[in-house]
Amino acid sequence: MSENTITFEIDGVEVQGAPGQTIMQAADAAGIYIPRLCAFEGLPPHGSCRICTVKVNGRFQSSCTQPVAEGIIVENDTEEILEFRRNLVDMLFVEGNHFCMFCEKSGNCELQALAYRLGITAPKYPFMFPANRTVDASHKDIFIDHNRCILCARCIRASRDLDGKNVFQFVGRGPEKHIAVNARARLVDTEVDVTDKAVEVCPVGAILRKHVGYAIPVGKRKYDHAPIGSDIEAQKH
Repeated sequence: MSENTITFEIDGVEVQGAPGQTIMQAADAAGIYIPRLCAFEGLPPHGSCRICTVKVNGRFQSSCTQPVAEGIIVENDTEEILEFRRNLVDMLFVEGNHFCMFCEKSGNCELQALAYRLGITAPKYPFMFPANRTVDASHKDIFIDHNRCILCARCIRASRDLDGKNVFQFVGRGPEKHIAVNARARLVDTEVDVTDKAVEVCPVGAILRKHVGYAIPVGKRKYDHAPIGSDIEAQKH
């Protein structure tokens, strides 16, 4: 064992990590899935969605930002943590206008897939049905549906750190917070391109490519047969 190896536990399982790794990165390498929405491989940690919350030595921490440390005890799959995640996912559904049966992302949506994995068939909180959510379809190849945005900031970070464009950014605060573009008003006036990583990384149906709607039939979509996280858990075998 390397002297740089850090050994700790996740739900009683011994896991090895390296200096500088987060708990989520070490868990992924060990084939242990920790649910997430704002985290995405290749993007810097953001820690905004809190779906990846775990308990570290009895204290709540976001696993996408918390570094590994020797001997820590991590709780990931307890009923307390699962209920915490269910409540967060529930609130994300009711805060926006998510109509899965009509959404092009259905079957490939990470929010929807997390709900299924957590056993959510219908939110328990009252729907808010916000009326001020707009759709920007001005671009010839891309549209933004603010009804579905969960403010994960993936598009912001991908545009800035991977595409080098800084097309997207948050504006407003509290319930008025939303994604805006670096133009006077419309997506068409930005330098965003259909091949940008920022268009690809959206976990829901908020940013989608035009001309390809419903291209994947039911039964062949990403989460039709295997739950979200199955690709990580398969590494254990």
